Amino acid sequence: MLTEIDQNIWIAEGDAVRFLSVPYPTRMVVVRLSDGSLWVHSPIHLESGLAGELQALGPVRYLISPNKLHHLFMGEWAEAWPEARMYASPGLARRRKDLRFHAELGDRPEPEWASEIDQVIFRGSFAMEEVVFFHRPSRTAIVTDLVQKFDPASLAWPQRVVMGLDGMLGPDGSTPREWRLTFWNRRAARKALRGALEWNPERILLAHGTWVRSNGREELKRSLRWLKP
Repeated sequence: MLTEIDQNIWIAEGDAVRFLSVPYPTRMVVVRLSDGSLWVHSPIHLESGLAGELQALGPVRYLISPNKLHHLFMGEWAEAWPEARMYASPGLARRRKDLRFHAELGDRPEPEWASEIDQVIFRGSFAMEEVVFFHRPSRTAIVTDLVQKFDPASLAWPQRVVMGLDGMLGPDGSTPREWRLTFWNRRAARKALRGALEWNPERILLAHGTWVRSNGREELKRSLRWLKP
C-alpha cells in the first residue's frame, strides 16, 4: 500500500471519508527519520497489510494530526502502537478528549524531528489552523487541506460540480472557498506562506487530489495567491 516518493518518504492511499456529504479520498505521508523511526502524517484507516509494511520499515514513533479535521483514525493507530507519541494540531485536543496527545504542534518543529522536518502553522482563520511541514532531505512540502487539486476525470459529475464551485479542481485547485472566508487575519497567513516559500520545495504532497511533482515553490505560491493583500 505504500508508494515511495523519494528516499525515506512514502505515501499511502486510504478509503474515502464523507465530509459535507461529499466522499473525500484520503492520503497519508510516512517519513523514516535518521534514527530509523517512522513519522506518520494524517494516518489513514489502518489495515493489516499497511501495518505489515510499516513494521518492515521501522517502529512507528510519531503520529501527526495536521488540522482539526484529520484525526479520525488516530485512536486505532494509538492502539496498534501504544508507545507512539501523538501530536495535536491547534485546538484538536479540546475536541478529542478521548485521545491522549503528547503535545500540541507549534511553529517550531519538535526536537525529535527538527533536523529533518520543518513546520509552520497557517494562522489567521477563526475556524481552523493547519500545520504545514517540509521534509528537508527530499525537499517535499506536506500539505493537508490548505491546497486541494482534484482531477475532474476522477470524479462523478456531482462531485465535479461541488469541487468546481469550491475552487478545488485541476492544476488551479486551491483552498476551499468557504475556508478562505474564515481567514480574517490574512497577514498572519501570508507570514506563514513566506516561511513555506523560503523552504523552496521541489514537490508538494497533498492529502486530497493530485500532488505536485516538480516546481513546488511556484505551485504553492500560485495555489495560495488568494492570500495577496
